[in-house]
Amino acid sequence: MTIERAESLDRRDFMIAATVGAAVALKAEQAQAQSAAVAPTASPSAGSGTVYTGDIIDGKRVISALDVADLAPGKHSFYFQGVQMPTGQHWYVSVMVAKGAAPGKRLGLISGIHGDEMSPMHTVQSVMRQLEPAGMSGTVLAVFDVSRPAIEGMERRWPSSGRGIDLIDINRLFPGNENAPDAPSRHAGLVFNRLLRANLDYGIDFHTAATGMDMTAFHLARMDLPEVKAMAELYPIEQIFDNPAYPGLLANALIAAGIPAFTPEIGRPRVFDHEMIALFVEGTMNVLKHHGIVAGAIGRTGKDSNVFVADGMLPIVTNRGGFVELLVKLNEAVEAGQKVAVQRNTFGEVVAEYTAPRSGKVGARRTDATAEAGTPIVFMLFDSAQAVGGDVVVE
Repeated sequence: MTIERAESLDRRDFMIAATVGAAVALKAEQAQAQSAAVAPTASPSAGSGTVYTGDIIDGKRVISALDVADLAPGKHSFYFQGVQMPTGQHWYVSVMVAKGAAPGKRLGLISGIHGDEMSPMHTVQSVMRQLEPAGMSGTVLAVFDVSRPAIEGMERRWPSSGRGIDLIDINRLFPGNENAPDAPSRHAGLVFNRLLRANLDYGIDFHTAATGMDMTAFHLARMDLPEVKAMAELYPIEQIFDNPAYPGLLANALIAAGIPAFTPEIGRPRVFDHEMIALFVEGTMNVLKHHGIVAGAIGRTGKDSNVFVADGMLPIVTNRGGFVELLVKLNEAVEAGQKVAVQRNTFGEVVAEYTAPRSGKVGARRTDATAEAGTPIVFMLFDSAQAVGGDVVVE
């Protein structure tokens, strides 16, 4: 979890902007040519049918569009053909469908949008292993690794090589654009248009804190939307941040397309946090039961965990460089003015102390011991008369 600020227009960006008209036109033509190679249908929609490329990878068929309606009941595994690499090959997305013997709701479980988020993939895998299509009513679509190049490098962002390596957060680009000049936007468009939108009634996009941070068992969810609220409250977790956060989030793009969705956050990045994974598997199975996709009694929910729902979040930010010792734990209740961290230089001398500007609970905290000036070290979650803080949370 970090603060991301808008970058100023540097000299290189200015030079690129000066020629953007011609570049966009050329790249749009290239993107259209690539789209034609990706699938014979220009823009697949509901009922258009699953498109098979004819390729097989590790025994799994490759598709360039999915329509779960034409699949037989059972479990199906595919590689979805995403955007091209600079070498002309493709990035592939691992996809599994569990289709019930009876009709019903369609739920999407998505992970791997950020490449340093491992627990979400394990969570989705664990849920899919529990599903028996013969006893299901409806369909569960699992997408494990949306940003494959980021995952390969255990990096949060997609390394786009269009003008030297730019690190792009693909979860600011949805619903994407299949004809965009940059590969991450095209990939987001392919995934959204050809894999997700026509196949989902509901969506859950799993994440973790960003590298260098740790987080509670947490949701980012629009609690003003009744269908989202009903799903979010089915998890036995610690906190829910009631806020739309950034434009371009997958959950927001799904909501805009009429598909209720939210964003669970499963603790630390880069590892399998098995204790938290169990909570989110239980909550996701509750959602499946809630929608009648699987049978069974609802397990523990937010009522059992006394989930803290709040609409405000603010960071406590360092004002100089040094080594930080945190004095508060995740989900700890903190009073206004309470000391939350001490910062020292290389001699061990105290150079700064940091206090909570208001009362609330610790939603996330930094795990790296060093911090430059301007680094968020603690995120406070609080309830307010007017929702604030959507500009600082990073799912």
